[in-house]
Amino acid sequence: MDTTPLIVGVSVVLALGGGFALRMFVSERSKKSLEKTAQAELEKVKSEAKEVLIEAKERAAAIITEAQKEERDRKQELRRIEERLIKKEDSLDVDRKNLEATERACREETTRVKTLETEVRGAHEKMMKELERVAQLTREEARASVMKGFEETHRSELATLLAKLEHEKLETIEAKAADVISTAMQRYSREVLNDVTTSLVPLPNEEIKGKIIGREGRNIRAFERLTGVEVIIDESPDNLIISSFDPLRRELARLSFEKLLKDGRIQPAKIEEKVEEARRELDERMRKIGEEAAYEVGVLDIPKEIIPVIGRLNFRTSYGQNVLQHSIEMAHIASMIATELHLNVMVVKKAALLHDIGKAIDQEVEGTHVEIGRKLLKKYNVDDAVIKAMESHHEEFPFSSPESYVVAAADAISAGRPGARRDTLEKYVKRLEEIEKVVNSFEGVKQSYAVSAGREVRVFVVPEKIDDFGAFQIAKQIAAKIKQDVGFPGEIKVTVIREVRAIEYAR
Repeated sequence: MDTTPLIVGVSVVLALGGGFALRMFVSERSKKSLEKTAQAELEKVKSEAKEVLIEAKERAAAIITEAQKEERDRKQELRRIEERLIKKEDSLDVDRKNLEATERACREETTRVKTLETEVRGAHEKMMKELERVAQLTREEARASVMKGFEETHRSELATLLAKLEHEKLETIEAKAADVISTAMQRYSREVLNDVTTSLVPLPNEEIKGKIIGREGRNIRAFERLTGVEVIIDESPDNLIISSFDPLRRELARLSFEKLLKDGRIQPAKIEEKVEEARRELDERMRKIGEEAAYEVGVLDIPKEIIPVIGRLNFRTSYGQNVLQHSIEMAHIASMIATELHLNVMVVKKAALLHDIGKAIDQEVEGTHVEIGRKLLKKYNVDDAVIKAMESHHEEFPFSSPESYVVAAADAISAGRPGARRDTLEKYVKRLEEIEKVVNSFEGVKQSYAVSAGREVRVFVVPEKIDDFGAFQIAKQIAAKIKQDVGFPGEIKVTVIREVRAIEYAR
């Protein structure tokens, strides 16, 4: 019998049993090792937890100790406050008792004084009645008798005393007024500028004069027509003379010539372009001049529409005195006087600066410069106090405020000081203005300019209204009207100009 399979089976069984036993042995050892490691970790955790617990207990004990200390301090502070309050209350009780005692004493004293007052009043009335009985006069009759006797006895002395007091008061007032005015005049000092009737424009060379005159004089005629000035070429070498009584026209012409000379092209169309460009530049310049004047005086709330009109005063003269410089000077003087008299300084400064504002446009609007100025200021809602202060400087309107007297006084000071004005120049300018006013009154006249120091007036008519024959007629009528209404030495040449332009566009 073959035993080999049996042996193999037994061997397999023994091998499996040995493997299982070995595996169980290894597993047991691994289990014991893990239990030992876990036990060690547990002991370590317990040790750390114990240390943390001890530290927490120590910290809690420290916090409790600190809280107990703070509680003790707070209780001590409360006890000190309570003691102070008790002491204060005791002190108030004492003061209250003293005050009550004083109040009772005052009431008693008041009652006693009232009683004495009643007794004295009764005794006085009794005495007065007795005096009236003895004198057989009432109280009013006795007073009137005494005053009458005193007046009769001392009438001359009273009159002398009153006259003396009035004279001394008048002297004091005049001395104070003179001191205020002289102080204002002494504190203000400004250069006086006298305008003339001509302006010089330097020329780069003599040859340019031919271009300025143009063919048959068309350039110079166009320039004079657009600017209203007279251009004199041959009197001064290397210079061009612009003549006009109106400083604004002269300045416009001077700026226009400078622009033409810089451009180099001088012809009627270019002249018209440069004159318009100079007019815009002059408008902007007048606005800046007005702003500078307002800043110099210290008046910053003037309506913006009035600022350019103020700047325009820089090109207007009155008796040879620059109106804008006169207004600025007035504002400073009036401000000093108002300060001395404790008046409204700002109202006075505004009124002084704007007092002649109507002169800037009196050639364009009917009425006196005061009336025109009032209307202009009212239109732009200037304060009524300012209008009332400026409207009386020529006494056209009654003085309605103390500030109006100050403005009038400042105007007289500025205009009356030596060298401020020249009467002959004002009369001359006024005559030229009268000539232009007479000419402009005719129907069909577009523009007119008095030139050659008033020896000639150039009249530009509307070609649609005045024909060639009518130009001769209106020239005779104007000459007759000037002769009748305007006083002048010598003769005045009347030149009527009728210009027709035919313009068409090729497209």
